Amino acid sequence: MREGGRTLDRLLSRAGILSRAQAAAAVRAGRVAVNGAVARDPALWVDPARDAVTLDSARVRPAAHRWLLLHKPKDCVTTRSDERGRRTIYDLLGDAAQGEGGWLAPVGRLDRDTSGLLLLTNDHDLADALLDPGTHVPKTYRVKATTRLDDAQLAALARGVELDDGRTRSARARRLRDTATRTLLELRISEGRNRQVRRMLAAVGSGVLELKRTAIGPLELGDLPSGRWRELLPEEVEALRRAAR
Repeated sequence: MREGGRTLDRLLSRAGILSRAQAAAAVRAGRVAVNGAVARDPALWVDPARDAVTLDSARVRPAAHRWLLLHKPKDCVTTRSDERGRRTIYDLLGDAAQGEGGWLAPVGRLDRDTSGLLLLTNDHDLADALLDPGTHVPKTYRVKATTRLDDAQLAALARGVELDDGRTRSARARRLRDTATRTLLELRISEGRNRQVRRMLAAVGSGVLELKRTAIGPLELGDLPSGRWRELLPEEVEALRRAAR
């Protein structure tokens, strides 16, 4: 397995030309060649920097990478379509979600009741690195708890709490302000378990009234209005790349 390579079907799908299943079918049908020789094994390992891959005699070249930052609102699902007719992030993005590199895919998910920063890209390698638990890229959330949290509860969140799938890593839990019955806090975690923040608050005897992701690594949501999106600047993409290392 050569460093920097990938299987032939994955190379085709990540170039934005075909889906993974369509790519595998095209290879088996003899439509794909590597360095001039027809290849019929979708799992053939190729290096896009060294190997010339063609589909129907046309050279396969990777699509230009695009990155969008979306301020996802509540009551919006992170899917391409929804069988229940609910609004999706692609309804917000419109034509911006598709280009010569195919559909932009979300980097992770935010559940329907969570708002805030959501990244979409066709740069699958960097997206995978950002989601890899081993890179420990932090994600920051603003949380309105259903109760007023005391210092012991905040300390427990910071140390790590026991969930049904294991203990959470240490986190940063910072009180922003209190009312008579609620606490607004900032929680910074370096994991991406399913509904993790909500489960962490439940583990310390509270719950989540409102949840908003405000940052991924060095990238902050800022003052982008809810439901709007923007392209990332090159220096922002590079900052994400450094964080994922």
